[in-house]
Amino acid sequence: MTEDLRRRALDALTAARARTATLTSCVDDHELTAQHSPLMSPLVWDLAHIGNQEEQWLWRTVAGREALRPEIDSVYDAFEHPRALRPTLPLLAPAEARVYASDVRGRVLDVLDRTPLEGGPLVDAAFAFGMIAQHEQQHDETMLITHQLRKGPAALTAPEPPGGSARGLPAEVLVPGGPFTMGTSTEPWALDNERPSHQRVVPPFFIDTVPVTCGAYQAFIKDGGYTDPRWWAADGWDQIRQHDIGAPLFWRREGGQWLRRRFGVTEPVPADEPVLHVSWYEADAYARWAGRRLPTEAEWEKAARHDPDSGRSRRFPWGDEDPAPAHANLGQRHLRPAPVGSYPEGESALGVRQLIGDVWEWTSSDFLPYPGFAAFPYREYSEVFFGSEHKVLRGGSFAVDAVACRGTFRNWDLPVRRQIFAGFRTARDAAPGEAS
Repeated sequence: MTEDLRRRALDALTAARARTATLTSCVDDHELTAQHSPLMSPLVWDLAHIGNQEEQWLWRTVAGREALRPEIDSVYDAFEHPRALRPTLPLLAPAEARVYASDVRGRVLDVLDRTPLEGGPLVDAAFAFGMIAQHEQQHDETMLITHQLRKGPAALTAPEPPGGSARGLPAEVLVPGGPFTMGTSTEPWALDNERPSHQRVVPPFFIDTVPVTCGAYQAFIKDGGYTDPRWWAADGWDQIRQHDIGAPLFWRREGGQWLRRRFGVTEPVPADEPVLHVSWYEADAYARWAGRRLPTEAEWEKAARHDPDSGRSRRFPWGDEDPAPAHANLGQRHLRPAPVGSYPEGESALGVRQLIGDVWEWTSSDFLPYPGFAAFPYREYSEVFFGSEHKVLRGGSFAVDAVACRGTFRNWDLPVRRQIFAGFRTARDAAPGEAS
């Protein structure tokens, strides 16, 4: 068992570093040090930050070794410097950042080989190693967002996702009311905000079988969705008026059709893909326009994990086994969402598709702690973000790796955010007589 854990940690760390290398080797040093948007850090900041977090947690804390570069800790402290100001810091140059991250990784692999994976919460089940692999993959997603924001020709390529179709699928699925187990107390690499498991009760509701498509969203635009305040939360209405927003980010109307820019390539908006790069306000407005609503976080998780036959909650919609390529669009394999209706092997027990991968899905819920929450191993990961300012997203996107995506995994962001790989699906209450 210990050697299996060691191998799992090694594989997760190796996969994360391979993706980091791809994202930072496909552009020149000027592109690495440039700030492509004030919303994002320069790519070279992310690269050295990854190394610094790994040094602090695995080299210094787990191994108890002397700091390698303590003088850069404050430079790469994500809470000390907002992203817009990071280009002004004394950042490591690209070559030095690569050497630093590589040096840390070499030492950490020796730590992994020598550390008993038991005896404390940081090392039990290789938690700290899994935490760092997740952290790097989260920054790989952040760096992919930066690549989407950068101007210029395409620097990344990937094969197309497998085809799929929603033809023949029901538009919505009934999720029965009653209790279910939300969160986890047993997933070894689950982060603090996913814990502990607890009982939730939700009334019966219907949820979309697949995410809302670009084609469906175009109907909202055509019907004047962005010009009718009836559909918008007050802050959202102010936001779209102030910034003259009339479509998802990266879309433009030209020659009678909608086009989008995706990683340096301009292409027609595919009608059958999940809509992408919409804020919570846009998702909420569409749902209102459609006579529906966004699901709550608890509803989303019940639709994803609840098995009505056994009454238990699965790790993933398809069961308890780790994600495979046939289950979900993850890991930046395809650099775009798959058409809706894809991945039938990833369907939930209730018949809901594409709950994992493709696009993060906005929920109506604020980011709040579960009953019995305890910050671990540091309060800045989750606790400082709890409250009504942040909305919960669930399910992961094509840009996130499986190590950082579970049926219990919780993401959160400000409701104005559009650069993230976020879409949504809608829900509605079950009317009397529909719940049977």
